Amino acid sequence: MPSQVRIFTSPKAFGETLALPLRGGDPPKSQPEVHLDNPRPTISSTLKARQYSMASYREEKPKGGVTFAQQDKLPTLPIPDLERTCERYLAALKPLQGPREHAETKNAVQEFLRNEGPELNEKLKKYAEGKSSYIEQFWYDSYLNFDNPVVLNLNPFFLLEDDPTPARNNQVTRAASLIVSALEFVRAVRREELPPDTVKGTPLCMHQYSRLFGTARVPTDAGCQIEQDPDSKHLVVMCHGQFYWFDVLDDNSDLIMTEKDIAINLQTILDDAAQTPIQEAAKGALGVLSTENRKVWSGLRDVLTREPGSNNADCLSIVDTGLFVVCLDYTESTTAAALCKNMLCGTSEIEKGVQIGTCTNRWYDKLQIIVCKNGSAGINFEHTGVDGHTVLRFASDVYTDTILRFARTINGKAPTLWASTSPDPSKRDPESFGDVSTTPHKLEWDMIPELRIAVRFAETRLADLIQQNEFECLDFGAYGKNFITSMGFSPDAFVQMAFQAAYYGLYGRVECTYEPAMTKMFHHGRTEAIRTVSEEAANFVQTFWADNPAEQKIEALRQACQRHVTNTRDCAKAQGCDRHLYALFCLWQRLVDADVSSNDGYSSPVDGMSDGSFGSSPNHSSEYLVDGNGHNSHTAVSSSTSAARGRSSSNGSRSSSKLEKQHSLPLIFADSGWDKLNTTILSTSNCGNPCLRHFGFGPVSGDGFGIGYIIKDETISICVSSKHRQTRRFVDTLESYLLEVRRILRIIGNNKGPGIKHSRAREVDDAKVGVKPKLTHQHSSSRHKLRGRLITGGLPNGGQRGMNGSISPTDDSNGSLMMSEDDELGGYGFFDAGMLLQALKARHDGYENGETANGHERSNTHARRREIGKRLRLADY
Repeated sequence: MPSQVRIFTSPKAFGETLALPLRGGDPPKSQPEVHLDNPRPTISSTLKARQYSMASYREEKPKGGVTFAQQDKLPTLPIPDLERTCERYLAALKPLQGPREHAETKNAVQEFLRNEGPELNEKLKKYAEGKSSYIEQFWYDSYLNFDNPVVLNLNPFFLLEDDPTPARNNQVTRAASLIVSALEFVRAVRREELPPDTVKGTPLCMHQYSRLFGTARVPTDAGCQIEQDPDSKHLVVMCHGQFYWFDVLDDNSDLIMTEKDIAINLQTILDDAAQTPIQEAAKGALGVLSTENRKVWSGLRDVLTREPGSNNADCLSIVDTGLFVVCLDYTESTTAAALCKNMLCGTSEIEKGVQIGTCTNRWYDKLQIIVCKNGSAGINFEHTGVDGHTVLRFASDVYTDTILRFARTINGKAPTLWASTSPDPSKRDPESFGDVSTTPHKLEWDMIPELRIAVRFAETRLADLIQQNEFECLDFGAYGKNFITSMGFSPDAFVQMAFQAAYYGLYGRVECTYEPAMTKMFHHGRTEAIRTVSEEAANFVQTFWADNPAEQKIEALRQACQRHVTNTRDCAKAQGCDRHLYALFCLWQRLVDADVSSNDGYSSPVDGMSDGSFGSSPNHSSEYLVDGNGHNSHTAVSSSTSAARGRSSSNGSRSSSKLEKQHSLPLIFADSGWDKLNTTILSTSNCGNPCLRHFGFGPVSGDGFGIGYIIKDETISICVSSKHRQTRRFVDTLESYLLEVRRILRIIGNNKGPGIKHSRAREVDDAKVGVKPKLTHQHSSSRHKLRGRLITGGLPNGGQRGMNGSISPTDDSNGSLMMSEDDELGGYGFFDAGMLLQALKARHDGYENGETANGHERSNTHARRREIGKRLRLADY
């Protein structure tokens, strides 16, 4: 194999590099330019997806649409005060450390503030000038250079509720309905008609929606890059591991097929896929290659694209540039845990030595809509470019639109979500569709020996990975958000303390816990880390499991929840400690590498400072990168720290500044506290609304739990994953705690009454108790309302308990505050595993050429594309 040759530029001092303005035509790069003796073949520029730079690309100015109208008005992500960041850092670590260990960490922080910290912070501020976010490039580098498989490590899942009309819960009907609604969402985004997300009237950043469709994560030798075809018009459908495609949009992003047309295509695909025995199809299921180690997958893509314009190269491009992937599974899971597992990683089932599970029917580098044989549906998404909040909006609107479209078949005046809709395809002139192909085509790969062997080994490795993880679900129906808020608690904080209590009840200790807070109120904002374990939380779990009075237990719970609410507010304002310290850590790495390169007489290509590759190790932080492959975050951060220490100890200094005088790793990052905070045992995320049944992700570390939860009005849905760490027992303990704390709250409520709140309607009755109104002739008609004895159900102040034991939610000032805060940060929360604001551009010139491709070239491309794949004969449906 030819060796890789890097081209270096003349060395420059780090300070001089920082002072240089960014050139408009040469944006920063997060990957070094690589020149190979035998360069990788490329597909024609009009057929290949565009590559775009992560941190340099900024969306175009609004063209009159509403979706991105507020983008330029959003504030920039602020850099917190360094001393406050260090205070928060120490506060997060104190309950996790012993006195001696915490004293050492405190000393390390003080050393950092006296020495490298202030200068690093000033350089970070200078680096952030003119950028959307001070951390985005560091974040992208970490995610796109993540080498482990994305399945179970990065990609989360949503499990949708069933269609409320049972007759539509069959595979073809449900899939066709979801596809039509998804395409209307695509149309709304492209036409900038999708109303922007808001929180209490404050607009949120909508940038991620422009990166949701037609996008693929593509591995290369130098890390992954995001490629996108912004004009994508076709779907990719997978069935029994086989690939199909057909066009669904015209050049104006209008639908060219009715729901019935799409259903016919899907039935045709199902019939065709069934003609190949599943054992035979599994041997050529190339989708499993997307589950491989990213460097291995990069090499296999080279094999597929070895000859430009070949059948395999064109088939791969069809998949990469599809709007999204629809996976039609032939199985139907019966339990919630099995459904969640199927949506996250597929099933593993061996028959006669051959894998026939649904794990071969996936393509993890793209957004996937998965539909089982019984109509159960879910979403699995590549997480680099979008957070769960964005995909949740997509899932919510799609689910809602399927209901409203059915309603319009009953009442034509039923409302619609969209500002405008596609013209009825059945009433359009087919010539108006343009150059499209609506008949499904089957992609027939040339399965050379190299690919057959690769598929075999990728499948066996994936089967191992699936068997290493287990999933359990809790559909807690005793109470939900209404009961929690009626007791005066923030629902999200209440459930977070439940996780702490359950873990402490099993293991007698608290562990590092992570929850993401949304920062999308800032331009290109993503997340900040909420550190759930506080001194108040530790005191609560110790108090709860000890022999203490009920009042003392509940008071400790209130204090812990209030602390969590305060921390959540700070993090939503980007005033946490994790992102700031992580950026300083990456900046220090870049400084050292720039100095090392200068001492060696070389300098790498810069991205506004220095080579983007050295600060882009994926092994920085477990909550940033979900490593479900057995490498916990302690090992990841330690290896990153060790590498940094190794570089710094082997080179002398050449500058008189504090920062450049010594290359040793700052003590704050070498201290055990840094490793402890980045070793997440309980990785949690609150994401969802009534359109979702469950949501979840794989465990972050080998000895940890991954916990996705949805707090609904009357229920709480929780999905827990781990590497066989008594997951069922943890879920059972959690359920027992939730029931026990309700019992205690009821005791407190019956004895005292404070803290239990009622609705305004209930207050009307309370005000009338003991007051006998003077009836007049006009009031005589209401005389019957005074008959009978008032039933209070034993609740204080005349409150009435609901059927499920909950109390009517409050609407007073304090209760409203709790409710609205949870709506803002919990009820529409999201899973977090990284930060991508824009996509990576490996070759700037190729990007520009892709944008300027003329209509003639595109016409030729469409003409050639129509011949890719075997044309199927439509089935009756």
